[in-house]
Amino acid sequence: MKWEPHITVAAVIERDQKFLLVEEMVEGTAVLNQPAGHWEAGETLIEAAQRETLEETGWEFYPSALVGIYRWQHPRKDETFLRFTFCGNCSDRQVSTNLDEGILNADWHDKNDILALPETRIRSTMVTESLNDYLSGKRHDLSMLRDIHQHW
Repeated sequence: MKWEPHITVAAVIERDQKFLLVEEMVEGTAVLNQPAGHWEAGETLIEAAQRETLEETGWEFYPSALVGIYRWQHPRKDETFLRFTFCGNCSDRQVSTNLDEGILNADWHDKNDILALPETRIRSTMVTESLNDYLSGKRHDLSMLRDIHQHW
């Protein structure tokens, strides 16, 4: 069997001591997640985080740092995820209300409320792990991500 990890991106966005989260349907259950999704062909990781945030929340995202890189094995499926979580700011206002299919809403949440959620209400432990890393001050310069272009 061929191993094919899912490469994903996510955004931790704080404003007025609240964090932007999406509520989405996963396997018939409404769960909360940072704006996140799969990295697509032809885009940088930063572009993927910006696109996913806009598609899922309607807010433009301006990454300033990498919070962390997380490997997560789904507990019930033979799936591995490699997630690049960025932090940064967003536009002053929501620029679109047309959200991705499956997204119920995008809203701002207090960190204590997020961290107090039962495990069944969050998409995966990557949500709380990356939030805790952000709150503890973990930031890595975006210059560590480099796109190499070879011209022949």
